[in-house]
Amino acid sequence: MKREYEGSRHTKETQIDLTLNLDKKDYKINTGISFFDHMLELFAHHGEFGLKINAKGDTHIDYHHLVEDTGIILGQAFYQAAGDKKGIRRYGSITLPMDEVLVECVIDFGGRPYLSYGLEFNTPKCGDFDTELVEEFFRAFTNNAKINLHLIMRQGGNSHHTAEAAFKACARALRQALTIESNKLMSTKGIIE
Repeated sequence: MKREYEGSRHTKETQIDLTLNLDKKDYKINTGISFFDHMLELFAHHGEFGLKINAKGDTHIDYHHLVEDTGIILGQAFYQAAGDKKGIRRYGSITLPMDEVLVECVIDFGGRPYLSYGLEFNTPKCGDFDTELVEEFFRAFTNNAKINLHLIMRQGGNSHHTAEAAFKACARALRQALTIESNKLMSTKGIIE
């Protein structure tokens, strides 16, 4: 079974085209937001995901709509690409350092969306990117991937390092959760929705 997704999200505010392959290791990201591209490239690289995103939107207003809508379609992509979730490990966790920053990410790819967001930023921006958009991205992603996602800050510091640690940790925890390790469904209910 191919674990992949191809789709678009086009609204009056954003136009996003995305392909995802859970078992391929290449990426090409273009959202027009340099810092966000950097975070998504880190995400794809550390998760070893085949990810292509071409996005544009009303960034002349601010970056909110494009960041949130990217989270929405990326979450939908992971949900769809995982298929019936048979054989996946389901759970993933990592504690990841980025210089002085330490972020823990714990994931349950179990069909119930819940975000516990414990990140704090020392500055309101990284370059021209509002750091509050990191939470907006992860909330949209979590709700649409239908996962439990806990981001726990163990040690704070530089805002760029905090965001980077979160995106890398999420990717690596997702890779663990989506690793196929058996032919069983990891649910006593017999279904992961």
